Amino acid sequence: MCGIAGFFGAEVTDPACVDRMLAALRRRGPDAQHVRRFSQNFSRIQDERPAPNALIHARLSIIDPRPEADQPMVSDDGQVWLCYNGEVYDWQRHAEELKARGVQFRTRSDTEFILRGYLAWGVEALLPRLRGMFAFVIVDLRARQVHGVRDRMGLKPLVFSHGPHGFGFASTVRALLPWVPPARRALDQVALDAFLAHRYVPAPATIIEGIRRLEPAHRLQYDLRTGQLQRHRWWSPRDEVDRDPRDWHAVLDEAVRIRTVADRPVGVFLSGGIDSSTVAARLAALGHRDLTTFTAGFEDPRFDESATAARIASTLGVPNRRVSIPASIASDFDSIIEDLDEPFADPSAFPMWYLSRETTKHVKVVLGGDGGDELFAGYKRVARHLRSRWRGALRLPLPIVPAPSGRGWRKWCDRMRMGWLDSYAIAFSGMTPGQRLFLQPDGAKISTHAWRMPELQGLDARERLLEIDLANYLPEYILRKGDLCTMAHGLELRLPLLDHRWVGRVRALSRAERFTNPPKGLLVSAAPELRSLDLLHAPKRGFNPPLRTWLQQDLHQRVDCMGPQLEALTAGRVRGGRVQAMVQASASDARLDESILSLVVLATSLHQLAGLR
Repeated sequence: MCGIAGFFGAEVTDPACVDRMLAALRRRGPDAQHVRRFSQNFSRIQDERPAPNALIHARLSIIDPRPEADQPMVSDDGQVWLCYNGEVYDWQRHAEELKARGVQFRTRSDTEFILRGYLAWGVEALLPRLRGMFAFVIVDLRARQVHGVRDRMGLKPLVFSHGPHGFGFASTVRALLPWVPPARRALDQVALDAFLAHRYVPAPATIIEGIRRLEPAHRLQYDLRTGQLQRHRWWSPRDEVDRDPRDWHAVLDEAVRIRTVADRPVGVFLSGGIDSSTVAARLAALGHRDLTTFTAGFEDPRFDESATAARIASTLGVPNRRVSIPASIASDFDSIIEDLDEPFADPSAFPMWYLSRETTKHVKVVLGGDGGDELFAGYKRVARHLRSRWRGALRLPLPIVPAPSGRGWRKWCDRMRMGWLDSYAIAFSGMTPGQRLFLQPDGAKISTHAWRMPELQGLDARERLLEIDLANYLPEYILRKGDLCTMAHGLELRLPLLDHRWVGRVRALSRAERFTNPPKGLLVSAAPELRSLDLLHAPKRGFNPPLRTWLQQDLHQRVDCMGPQLEALTAGRVRGGRVQAMVQASASDARLDESILSLVVLATSLHQLAGLR
């Protein structure tokens, strides 16, 4: 796990720019940091001078922590360079193919496997051999090409900038921003509306006009000679269906087992839910009863699952540590928003940040249960939306009614204005089109949503909704949160339920096996030790913090002044008076709390980014 960045341009870049890029990555990779600067034609390395080309790496050492495994890593002939963030599992069996060819490895790292695999097979043949999470850039000076790749499910991030100024990349927006020309650092107005709609900016956009986000399972190819950039999709979930003939228990256990390999201590995030409990149960069954589980604890019993998690851990015979989430977030709010990179307003990101901060004091690798809801239709909104599938493509010619609240008949109008599948995108949304038009009244173009619609042919109604979640909500909301909150503290998060072979095996199950009532019956059957706890019928709390208390106590001063601030930061796109009207309405309507949090996050994040721009 690491932070990566780099650039290839026509103009010499000030060394201070590289320093700022590296500083933005350092928390992702606290164990080692390296920069390699190259001359115009890559004929020499000039690490102490301004340069037009550079590779930047900050390392969190998990496997083979020796300096020999540091990055950027280079081929023996100095012609191919690799900058890599992630973890590839079970690569050793493919390495045997290389060793049979006479290839000698200097390290025990997956980094070297990726580099030597590329040299032997090329990028297209290498990618199917990579099992895990990764975002990497390979610079091939022989072919004068740069390859950028993001993993299948979207666990690891990669943003980039391309234009006459060259090509640059990074793990985060803030790490790339210092290199982007000032003229391209403007706020992306379309992305602003997308944030208000979804609480985050969906790929391929970012909040900055000149920075794009590579989608999951996509790769880039940049030509160092012509400056042309090509983008390709290299994998689809449908590619994996029926590929693994083994029993699903064996595939799941393998996905869990290979994620325990590390040279640093390993733990488990454990809530009171089915997904993380299944991971913990399979670890225990595989003999890993010494791994400590970590659980977020809240003072308010409405949000607290720590007692249930403690019972699960006790039943499995594994240690459990309760991590108390602070009652006040005032002193940490700015740091959390900075670590979330660009505007990102998932309320559960705050407890996740605190849980990660404490967990990293004890372990450097943690397994989690993300992915189960998207695979097995665990979200309540899926069942709710299925009840209205009679609508099909029906759309009513209804106007967008601007209002601070998006509830009741207004929300019904918003949904009936779009088809049934499109309206699913706002089933779990930040603000409705009416709320967004209320905040952006002067000629703003309000989109219905900013989600990407995947290929849905041949799927039933429920499978279509899950496919939309897999393409959008999972990578952009759940996985982005997990990556940002854990890596902010130098903690590696591994997710067995998103192993691509396990995902393919689940998709090959019959609908009766996969979709039970209540959902996730198949996962529960993988944890028979927990049957007495009846997790299948336990209420689902999620990971929600005491949001109203935070807004009224910790953040009230920010809330009171954010109207004029947002109007200034968005060049008038968001109207300050309308913001304050929404704040006033929220005083008697707690259902607006998440909208108010989104605005506070937006104001704070844009203020921080303005200081970098």
